[in-house]
Amino acid sequence: SRGEQSSRLFQFHEDGFLVLENFFTAEECDSMRNQIQRIIAEMEVPPHCRTEFSTKEEEQLQAQGSSDYFLTSGDKIRFFFEKGVLDERGNFLIPKEKSISKIGHALHAHDPVFKQITHSSKVQELGRKLGLERPVVVQSMYIFKQPGIGGEVTPHQDATFLHTEPLGRVLGFWIALEDATQENGCLWFIPGSHTSGITRRMVRAAPGTSTCVEFVGSEPAYDDSQFIPLPISKGGLILIHGEVVHKSDLNSSDSSRHVFTFHVMEAKDTSWSKENWLQPTPELPFPSLYT
Repeated sequence: SRGEQSSRLFQFHEDGFLVLENFFTAEECDSMRNQIQRIIAEMEVPPHCRTEFSTKEEEQLQAQGSSDYFLTSGDKIRFFFEKGVLDERGNFLIPKEKSISKIGHALHAHDPVFKQITHSSKVQELGRKLGLERPVVVQSMYIFKQPGIGGEVTPHQDATFLHTEPLGRVLGFWIALEDATQENGCLWFIPGSHTSGITRRMVRAAPGTSTCVEFVGSEPAYDDSQFIPLPISKGGLILIHGEVVHKSDLNSSDSSRHVFTFHVMEAKDTSWSKENWLQPTPELPFPSLYT
């Protein structure tokens, strides 16, 4: 009902996140999972591109910065791996489909299945209910959160990585393709933490520096007891405000936690930071969410 919908949107503005169970069908989830298996089956990983994804700052700088594979992934479909899955020669210690951390960052543009989901009528309708006038899709990722090794994602704000002027113009759509539980690494949030700006930014480093990106500012020490877990069933959608503080733990269970996520920016009266790692390219200007 309309009244219920407006109170849900009020909740989003209060908390900085909103859980919408059963937003996508099991069939839609399975179509994404099947498609990603096809993409992995065809993946060729050049040894120098075997960038391990990490959320710890120094490792992030070293792994992402030493390689422009990450920096130039905004308009491509590229592969990032968990730590400890490659030997020193860059060979896989476990099957490649079990070693992958995420695939990014332009599935929404280059893959028909993910493109259709991103621009589905229900997503567009939700954008309109949220009052988005000129939303554009800036990036997308498929996240695996592999059993036993799916790394923790330390507390962060998405606007650290996707900065806009003014702030408050970036919104994450996070879709559970399998049940996300406390055991397999569901998201945790600090409700209301989206109202006091950001304290840290990841920016492109000056040309000629040893790393491609660097962090400016620092992440405060968050109080663990402020976080609440948001377990969600397969097909559920979590809307994530660009400045809300969230994290996920290591997946120590024996089931994976697959997710498709994409970020949207309200382009009206907004400027995208030239210092962001991710930049629109002539090949892929940020596409409109509305089709």
